[in-house]
Amino acid sequence: MDGDAGQIGTAVDILRQRFGDRLTTNDTIRDRHGTDESYHAPKAPDAVVFPQTREEVQEIVRICAGHRTPIIPFGVGTSLEGHIAALQGGVSIDLGQLNSVFRVNAADLDVTVEAGVTRKQLNKHLRDTGLFFPIDPGADATIGGMSATRASGTNAVRYGTMRENVLSLGVVLPDGKYIRTGKRARKSSAGYDLTRMFVGSEGTLGVITDITLRLYGIPEMISSAICTYPTVDDAVNTVILTIQSGVPIARIELIDEVQMQALNKFAGLGYAEWPTLFFEFHGTEAGVAEQIESVKTISDDFGGADFAWASKAEDRSKLWQARHDAHYANMQLRPGAKAWPTDVCVPISRLGECIAETRKDIEESGLLAPIVGHVGDGNFHVDMVLNPDDGDEVARAVALNERLVSRALSMDGTCTGEHGVGYGKIDKLVEEHGETAIDVMRGLKQSIDPLNLMNPGKIVRL
Repeated sequence: MDGDAGQIGTAVDILRQRFGDRLTTNDTIRDRHGTDESYHAPKAPDAVVFPQTREEVQEIVRICAGHRTPIIPFGVGTSLEGHIAALQGGVSIDLGQLNSVFRVNAADLDVTVEAGVTRKQLNKHLRDTGLFFPIDPGADATIGGMSATRASGTNAVRYGTMRENVLSLGVVLPDGKYIRTGKRARKSSAGYDLTRMFVGSEGTLGVITDITLRLYGIPEMISSAICTYPTVDDAVNTVILTIQSGVPIARIELIDEVQMQALNKFAGLGYAEWPTLFFEFHGTEAGVAEQIESVKTISDDFGGADFAWASKAEDRSKLWQARHDAHYANMQLRPGAKAWPTDVCVPISRLGECIAETRKDIEESGLLAPIVGHVGDGNFHVDMVLNPDDGDEVARAVALNERLVSRALSMDGTCTGEHGVGYGKIDKLVEEHGETAIDVMRGLKQSIDPLNLMNPGKIVRL
């Protein structure tokens, strides 16, 4: 059962009495909280509320539940599949003021933070401890949002995704009760794995308010480089053999020639506009030297040009910031256009085939669609730059995306490696898992959220 306008209005009035100017129905703020970075149509909530404590989140959820009012958790709005659109109206809970780092356990290599802490804020806090948190999706997303979407990023090939790096969560359930999903121990066989159930749940099962994360020691040596290749196939084959050879590389990113053109123009890089790999090596001085030698040998076999090094911290920062700005750089290739980023992930042995077929498909579609990706774990992105008012162009983009996902699934891949499902890929999730598995997901959703109040319309349809 979903909230109607009267019920929602009553909940908003009660919340306004309780939270005063920390609840707003201002149109600009509402619109901002219903719009993410995706191409998908936005939908504003009826109100936005700004809690400052976990107990206030519980109170908000109880009030909304008592008046059948949908609840949409909000971090900073950097999601890419319509995750924060208030499809049935309701209240957006902005968790940005829950931004404390509770404790750093240096001896145990973990930290507990509130959901509104951003990844850059966390690493700034950790700077003097010799530790860092490696998950880097590009945007300065909140840790709560990264947990909710099972975020990944450029470091995932070595350090994993949020799935591997969240030790436990604090979650406010749809009835306002609070649970901890686990302890700080590095492993456990105690019951169902609730932590993994909520990581990637996209706000559909509860509101994540605090998170305990794994930390890592800052490497003794960090070295970054780029290398160009005659073809995308040569670059991809370098990636595949590097991973299959067991080189513990920290980052390995593919930039096709169209994407490199966009980055040069946007960030003033001045690199050759050829298929390119961005590398980063972490470890001891000797270990990094060994990794570099191994990768250079592999790269030479596939026609890689000389490595261009970025060893200074400021040079590395500029290099990786340019990579993170790829989406915005692509829109500058065609001023006034919108970019529709989509992603898939396939087994590493099928990566070359999948990208080759996708590039051919892009050429035949006539679309402007750079390819960029965290190819070290088989994940790549196609960023389609198009005129949203051109029906034919949009139709070609929709068809290209359909074929991309179907191609990945036929290779035993997934419809999304890191963007998540939101409402943009609901149908693709069914195609990937089948109706029986989706029924299991629906059953979990209905068991935890029987009134369908938590971010309704995302992941599964009820």
